Amino acid sequence: MNKLWQPIDNAPLLVFRIFFGFLIAAESFGAILTGWVRNVLIKPEFTFSHIGFEWLQPLPGYGMYAYFALMGSMGIAVMLGYKYRWSLGIFTLLWTGVYLMQKEAYNNHYYLLILVCIIMLFMPANRAVSIDAKQNPTIKTNYMPKFVLIIMIAQMTIVYGFATIAKFYPDWLDGTFTRSLFQPHTNFPVIGTVFSTKWFPLFIAYSGIVFDGLIIPALLWKKTRTIAFIASLIFHLFNSVTLQIGIFPFFALSFVVFFYPPEKIRKLFFRNQIELPDTTLNLKPAKLILLFFIVFFSIQLLLPIRHWFIKGDVLWTEEGHRLSWRMMLRQRNGFITYRVVDKQTKEQWTYSLQDKASFKQFNMLNKPDGIWQFAQRIKKEYQEQGKDVSIFIDSRVSVNNKPYLMFVDPAVDFAQAKWNYFSHNNWIILYDSQGHPIEK
Repeated sequence: MNKLWQPIDNAPLLVFRIFFGFLIAAESFGAILTGWVRNVLIKPEFTFSHIGFEWLQPLPGYGMYAYFALMGSMGIAVMLGYKYRWSLGIFTLLWTGVYLMQKEAYNNHYYLLILVCIIMLFMPANRAVSIDAKQNPTIKTNYMPKFVLIIMIAQMTIVYGFATIAKFYPDWLDGTFTRSLFQPHTNFPVIGTVFSTKWFPLFIAYSGIVFDGLIIPALLWKKTRTIAFIASLIFHLFNSVTLQIGIFPFFALSFVVFFYPPEKIRKLFFRNQIELPDTTLNLKPAKLILLFFIVFFSIQLLLPIRHWFIKGDVLWTEEGHRLSWRMMLRQRNGFITYRVVDKQTKEQWTYSLQDKASFKQFNMLNKPDGIWQFAQRIKKEYQEQGKDVSIFIDSRVSVNNKPYLMFVDPAVDFAQAKWNYFSHNNWIILYDSQGHPIEK
């Protein structure tokens, strides 16, 4: 306990706060400027919220522009260290709201942002190089407890560790998925010919495993640290250019400051503030904070393994896929038909999807939660018209360009079907390795 609260130079935390504030501001304002807010939250009639949060929908009209502008402003305040915990707290609430109100544009770094926001709320990141410290000199200090480094490194170890484990499946190991991932980029000048070769998908697949599996140990070891940083820089910049995955590559790179000696970070970024922390200080261990992080990380260790205890292959069922660091692992395609039957008149018709769902929302209709949620919307729509209906679904799904297979049981009435939060939903059809349905 005493070693965890040993005072060390706080330069890495200060630098990270500045990077972090800038990146969340860029994410927020960038979402407006690129049209993401308009296409995902304003144009659609509704969004696929996380189940249980269907009440959480975007603000009407152009309200979401103001929402994201406020988030961006809070990011700038965090970067400057102004009203730090208030600014970060407001951003955390607003960003969590965005995360929960839509799944159409799901990305793992959206989840990571929430986790890091929670961590940073506990961190003394405004004690120097901040407006807060300038306005209130009594909080100014050049030290932080050592456990700050441990918490940050532990978070990224979980991310990269489970990302490594998730890649050990056939379609990754034989290059099937990476081949389809880079197929749209084969028309790039010069480098497109490289993307088209047989060896490139395998190189990407295995270099991804090696990078994710070794980057944390390599950064921790002094002899390989700089090599690991250069490799990380190349890896993330390549992903940023080719895959266009938002701020995540730069977000991941910003954690490197916690792996170098704090004094070195101070000399690099704060040359005029070389004063070192008073190592004779005895910080009082905060047992409640330590208990919080034990629970915090225990949950993160359990969530990514939950699919091992759910019937079926997660690549097919998607049950247990989210919150598990299963990043860039599969490509899903599908088509779906909702057949509605009036229970009283026995009249039946095909529900028209064309005017009800955007392009991104159609992608949700090859995932079980999206299929089920849309059925509930149809049921509610006809209930408001005074009709009691049954809803039957014909859904075909292909994973990683394999043959299309029937995804849900066409005999199940989805107006009556329930969503199982913690185990397998029996209306998802399971198949054996030969593509034959497995009897329930």
